[in-house]
Amino acid sequence: MANYTAADVKKLRELTGAGMMDCKKALDEGDGNVDKAVEILRVKGQKGVAKRESRTAENGAVAALIADDKASGVLVELKCETDFVAKGDKFQAAVATIAEHIAATSPADAAALLASEIESGKTVQAFVDEKNAELGEKIVLDRFAQFSGGFVATYLHRTNPDLPPQVGVLVQLDKENAEVAKDVAQHIAAFAPTYVSRDEVPAETVENERRVAEATAKEEGKPEAALPKIVEGRLNGFFKENCLLDQPFAKDNKKSVQKVLDEAGVSLSRFARIRVGA
Repeated sequence: MANYTAADVKKLRELTGAGMMDCKKALDEGDGNVDKAVEILRVKGQKGVAKRESRTAENGAVAALIADDKASGVLVELKCETDFVAKGDKFQAAVATIAEHIAATSPADAAALLASEIESGKTVQAFVDEKNAELGEKIVLDRFAQFSGGFVATYLHRTNPDLPPQVGVLVQLDKENAEVAKDVAQHIAAFAPTYVSRDEVPAETVENERRVAEATAKEEGKPEAALPKIVEGRLNGFFKENCLLDQPFAKDNKKSVQKVLDEAGVSLSRFARIRVGA
């Protein structure tokens, strides 16, 4: 059996727009070589392969679906090549259909989603491949988020009023508070935190920030005795920039997001933020 990775399959799919199984077969036949696999797909006449090779899918839309009881929700990104296709009814209908499918089936990850059956005898990958052919552009589905439990809410942001939402946020609170959930989701959309709290930041990341802060302070000629305080101050700055609960709240920068949640008597367990193409 040829030696190749899931990353190779993904790369081949992005290069050609061919289906996952077709890419795996081509890599098997090409001994794991991606370039050979591209040629094999060409020779076999896979629809759109030659035309899509050099294309990139950096436009598209995010869609969300929240259950009636607000206890679960889905956020999904579908990418295409142009904003013209992104704002079309067929493309937006496809995003909505995929969101509904995720809500109904709860796939474990993107690979499981693409392999799941969305219609009788048709996988999600086949559904996406059909949209490739129907819309004449590379269509890519590789990111989604799904939360359940507590109170789930979403916020979708249009960076251009003529286009579908380009930024989507999903948040999960421990109890219902629609106003706070919306405010915090809008904050996340604007400020793009990486983590919920300091506890989520990997230890190696913290140590690296400490090293950088100390080296920078020394380069600036700061006195040795002042270094510990300076390093801690800059590390706190890193947390305020990257950790949601430490960030100054968008609507009142005198309060942290943690303070806003505390005052509302709720806690936030997780969030997901997707910006199309980012």
